[in-house]
Amino acid sequence: MQVVRLHGYAWALGATAVATLAGLAMRPRFDLVNVAMAYVPGVAFVALRQARGPAIAAALFAVVAFDWTFVPPEGTFTVDDVQYLFTFGVLIVLALLISRLTDDIRRQSDERACLAVAAEAERIRGTLLASISHDLRTPLAVLTGASSSLAERGDAMDPAERATIARDIFDRAREMSDHVDKVLDMTRLDAGGMELRREWVEVPELLSALRRQWAPALAHHHVVVDVPPDLPLVRADAALLAKALGNLLENVARHTPPGTIVRLTARQSGSEVILGVEDRASGLREDDLERIFAKFDHRTPEQSTAGLGLGLAICRAIVKLHGGRTWAEGLDGGGTVFHVALPVPPAPPMPVEHEEA
Repeated sequence: MQVVRLHGYAWALGATAVATLAGLAMRPRFDLVNVAMAYVPGVAFVALRQARGPAIAAALFAVVAFDWTFVPPEGTFTVDDVQYLFTFGVLIVLALLISRLTDDIRRQSDERACLAVAAEAERIRGTLLASISHDLRTPLAVLTGASSSLAERGDAMDPAERATIARDIFDRAREMSDHVDKVLDMTRLDAGGMELRREWVEVPELLSALRRQWAPALAHHHVVVDVPPDLPLVRADAALLAKALGNLLENVARHTPPGTIVRLTARQSGSEVILGVEDRASGLREDDLERIFAKFDHRTPEQSTAGLGLGLAICRAIVKLHGGRTWAEGLDGGGTVFHVALPVPPAPPMPVEHEEA
């Protein structure tokens, strides 16, 4: 706070010095009353940009500088003509008025910003509660019904029926766990509480592992991995990066029909490695390509499948944490490609081989 205050007074001194130089340049051609006007812009500037203290100081500095430099007898603080006292008063009143108006505007702006933040927080809270209540109701209903069936007549069921119900319970419990994990991940990312554990990552190996991990969810899709063999390594948190790309694949699994082609791509472009997840579904409208990365977005109104709408937002936040960027583009002939661009750092040094003596 002290540094900020001193900074404001430095601006006041600087503005006074500039105005004095301008007054000296004006003096041969203008009356002293007009020369005094050279101080008005400097006082107004400081009053608009700084607090009230520096604004008043700028006015006082201007009065002192004008009196000492221009008002006869020069080089003294004596004022022979009372009209200059009026000029001094105008400068001080101007600083006070502008500073007061600026303070009012800043206070109103701060109040509006606080109201906007509160309104946005309330909107997110309401949306979060609505999303959770909507997307947890179905798995909870299945869990309740399935567990009730097992409790009431489990002994009378054949093994195949019991196995089916147990699988439903497991799947729905995992679905609820995924929802909770997404909310916690988004909360940690928003709060800045997620730290990176960077390591050198081979992109082809990462994409191959993701393909194997998501094979069950994409069992009815044709998954193709298209990665050149000479990609540079990226410096990233492998687990978080896999989670970000996994959210893209989950989005494809949810929103694209069976039988469509899904391509995982990677290429180097300048100082970035750009990964892509392509789907050949119907695609998105142009105005949806950015909106889908917002929190709690459910892609398009026509696609009301389950999900909190946090997957793409989490993906963007994780990539941003790595210093990268994310965006989506429409494909010719239909479909969408989601891009993840990561910076390419200098390659790690090769280990030195020591010759045996």
